[in-house]
Amino acid sequence: MAVGETGGARLPRNKIIVGDCIEELSRLPEASVDLVFADPPYNLQLNNELFRPDNSRVDAVDDDWDKFGSFGAYDSFTRDWLAACRRVLKPNGSLWVIGSYHNIFRVGTILQDLGYWVLNDVIWRKTNPMPNFRGRRFTNAHETMIWASMGPKAKYTFNYEAMKSLNEDLQMRSDWLLPICSGGERLKQDDGRKTHPTQKPEALLARVILASSHVGDVVLDPFSGSGTTAVAAKRLGRSFIGIEREESYAEAARARLKSLKPLDAASLQVAKGKRGEARIPFGALVELGLISPGTALYDPAARHEAKVRADGSIACAGAQGSIHKIGAHVQGAMACNGWTFWHYEKNGALKPIDDLRAAARQKLVPHAS
Repeated sequence: MAVGETGGARLPRNKIIVGDCIEELSRLPEASVDLVFADPPYNLQLNNELFRPDNSRVDAVDDDWDKFGSFGAYDSFTRDWLAACRRVLKPNGSLWVIGSYHNIFRVGTILQDLGYWVLNDVIWRKTNPMPNFRGRRFTNAHETMIWASMGPKAKYTFNYEAMKSLNEDLQMRSDWLLPICSGGERLKQDDGRKTHPTQKPEALLARVILASSHVGDVVLDPFSGSGTTAVAAKRLGRSFIGIEREESYAEAARARLKSLKPLDAASLQVAKGKRGEARIPFGALVELGLISPGTALYDPAARHEAKVRADGSIACAGAQGSIHKIGAHVQGAMACNGWTFWHYEKNGALKPIDDLRAAARQKLVPHAS
């Protein structure tokens, strides 16, 4: 256990807690969690058993935890747990909640009412959905996830380059094609029945966690079930907190986690774009001796010449200022990326000063890659 974010409260890291989610959330320190993934009861409103065409019974969700007396009761429950999650989330944290057409629209309205800000709705499109056996509706082949920050101006984590790398250098779309949990990943009891009726695939949770958290962050699942969120978090080097009211599900989750080892540090590194790199001012190049005062800088066509000054500014054509300001000035432009515009001479060739920034970053941020 680690000391929490506030006062002497302690955060139960890497624990599966058995209890009511709202009560257990109230015991966690305020603003202590980086990411919440919630898979709440869907309130499926199933009144009859479901059977396949061969008359075999469908192992559907008919547990008491998914039954509510009315939409009002479900809304009240939803408001309570979303408010409790909001209290424990850090100001720059975010929340994901997954649901079906039975509940996700009600959940979305309530989270907006509570001050969350919707960033995306993400469709999990299932490659192998359960058929509609009665043939009276379309096959329900997807579930919807809502990703939300703490407010319209709140900062949040989004590992854009990592998602792009996962998608063969293309922007990750908001429709994710992934199979449902099946085969060896699906937990089953001795009699062959599913341990948990709504076990999510680890691939889905891994993508959520990779997208919106960092190594070492705390990931909370208030409806832990069989522990898929905790498993994905641990594998990816995050701390986890799972809350589950059913002891049998909690035990199944603990068994999954017991022998699981996190990936090594090198494997947990993710792709980062320019925005993810440490900021290096041009003046740092002067201070580090990577470029000397008086050095001439040129545009790529060598039509303009500027001189580096001791304070990290440059002077050209009667003007002085930053590499960006002077780059814009000589072009008559509103803005300019001075790092790519200005070049220095080396061995008779012009080289972009951005090369020197990379060298400075290695000196100032040794772990940068």
